[in-house]
Amino acid sequence: MGIISFVKEWTLPLAMGTGAAAYGVFAFTPQLDEAGRAMAPFFAAILPLFMFLVLFVTFCKVDFRQLRPVGWHVWVGVFQLLLIGVLMALAVGFRMSGDSLILMESVLMCVISPCATAAAVVTQKLGGSLEQMTTYTFISNFITALAVPVCFPMIEKSADMTFLSAFAKILYEVVVVLLVPMLLGYIVKHHLHRLHRHILSIRDLSYYLWACSLMIVTGTTVRNIVHADTTLALLTAIALIGLVMCVVQFAVGRYIGHYFGHTQEAGQALGQKNTAFAIWLSSTYLNPLSSVGPGCYILWQNIINSIEIWQEEKGEVRREK
Repeated sequence: MGIISFVKEWTLPLAMGTGAAAYGVFAFTPQLDEAGRAMAPFFAAILPLFMFLVLFVTFCKVDFRQLRPVGWHVWVGVFQLLLIGVLMALAVGFRMSGDSLILMESVLMCVISPCATAAAVVTQKLGGSLEQMTTYTFISNFITALAVPVCFPMIEKSADMTFLSAFAKILYEVVVVLLVPMLLGYIVKHHLHRLHRHILSIRDLSYYLWACSLMIVTGTTVRNIVHADTTLALLTAIALIGLVMCVVQFAVGRYIGHYFGHTQEAGQALGQKNTAFAIWLSSTYLNPLSSVGPGCYILWQNIINSIEIWQEEKGEVRREK
C-alpha cells in the first residue's frame, strides 16, 4: 500500500522521470537504438489518442449548462495579449536576429500557446471548476488562432502563412481536439447512461490517462533537447527563461483569480500551456530550435502541478482528521 500511495501522490514526476529514463535507455544503449527508432512513429501516433481519451473522460463529467464566460476569463485573456504585445515590441523594436531571436521566439511560444487541454484535469484534481476551465480552453485557443498569424510573419520572415490559412488550420485543430471529444462526452452523458456510470466509477481515470501522455511527451522532449544543434549556453538560457515565464504566468493567473474566488482555475488557465501544440507550431513556422522553449516548459509546469496537487491532497488528509 505504501508503494501505491507513493505512485498516486507523485504520479506526474514519476511519469516524466519514466519518459526521460526510457528515452535514455533506448538512445544510449547501442543494442536498443534500432528498436527505439522503430517505436518512435508508434508513440507519435498514440499520443493524440491519449489526449482524445483524456478530454472524452473529462467531458463526461462536465455540466454543459454551465459552460459560459466569467469575469476572470476576460482578465486572463487580456494579460496574455498584453504580454504577447510586449514580446513582439521587443523583438521588432530591437530587430533581433540569431541567438537572441531564437531565445525570444522560445519565450513567445511559452506565452502565445493556448491553455492546455489537460488543464481541466488538473483543475478538477485541485477542487476547481471543471466547467470554467473548459470554457476558457476554447477562449484561449481562439486567442492563439488570432495572434499566431499576426505575430509570426513579423518576427520570422520565412514563416509562410496568410492570416486566413493559419487561422483556419489552427481552428481545425481545435475542432478535432476539443469539439469531437466534447460531442462524444455529451452523447455518453445524456444517452448512454450505463457507459457513463462505468466511466465515472473509475476514479481519476482522466488524470492517469494524462500521465501516460505526459510520459510520451517527456521522452520526445528529452530527445529534441539532446539532438538540438546549438550551444549548451543557449539551451540553458532557453530553459531558465522558460522557468521564469512559467512562474510568472502561474503567479499572475492566481493573482487575477483571487479577485473572483477562482485562484486555482485562473492560475492553471494562464500557466498551463498546450506545449505539444506549441512545439508543432514553432517547429513548423519558426526556427526549429525555438521548440526547445515549450519543451522545457513541460517540465516546469508539471513540477508546479505536482506541488499544487501534493499540497491539495495533504490538505484533504488534514481536513479528514
